[in-house]
Amino acid sequence: MAIKEWKTFLMPYEQAVEELKVKFRSIRKECRRNNEYSPIEFVTGRVKEISSVLEKANKFHIPIDRIEYEMEDIAGLRVMCQFVDDIEKVVDIMRKRKDMTIIYEKDYVTNVKNSGYRSYHVIIKYPVYMADGEKEILAEFQIRTLAMNFWATVEHSLNYKYKHAIPEHVKEKLKSAADAAFKLDQDMREIKDEIKDAQKLFEVKSNLISDIMYNITELGSLGKHGEVARYREQLSMLLEEGDVIQLNELLENTEKTIQMYK
Repeated sequence: MAIKEWKTFLMPYEQAVEELKVKFRSIRKECRRNNEYSPIEFVTGRVKEISSVLEKANKFHIPIDRIEYEMEDIAGLRVMCQFVDDIEKVVDIMRKRKDMTIIYEKDYVTNVKNSGYRSYHVIIKYPVYMADGEKEILAEFQIRTLAMNFWATVEHSLNYKYKHAIPEHVKEKLKSAADAAFKLDQDMREIKDEIKDAQKLFEVKSNLISDIMYNITELGSLGKHGEVARYREQLSMLLEEGDVIQLNELLENTEKTIQMYK
């Protein structure tokens, strides 16, 4: 297959990755807009390079004309979660979706690989609408915590360096690091509610500060520079140690002042 043909072949996969990234990022945005906790922290995606596709096809003896049917990870997406139990929530979201079909799942969180690798894989069939009609492609989702992803990224780099023949002493260190990463995930799960409350408080304060700054800017546009200076000074004092109640009071005061001068 010529380079031009390969580029044409990979186009549906590239479109699928972009569409799926947008869809799963939208889930996070929707949760935050509704003041709900999102099991999705962030989403990344990629399409395999031609050289990687050919290398894998050669390794697993996949004929060129069978690649689109037998290679499941040409389009790959990773969904990162804060906590281990968020992984199952993301998988449940995927099971309920009507715009994709789950082919099968591989649970490497419960069934940890000997290397220490942990992740949850979901292989899907996804329809892409190209200029010449619909095309179904296979894509792989890897759903994991941030700690699992850090470890997997390191292992991937070492496998690349040692051509999948990592020395035993390095393997032992990797396995130990995998166990430590999972212990971190377990510890974080035990204080999950505390973490979520802290993150929620930070988000509320950030929104209040943004609204106050917007109102101060509006007062500036009305030519009320004395009020602008006064409110900026008050906000500066509250940025470090101010609580939500105090910030909310300042927001209400700026809103009343704007209404008075309009």
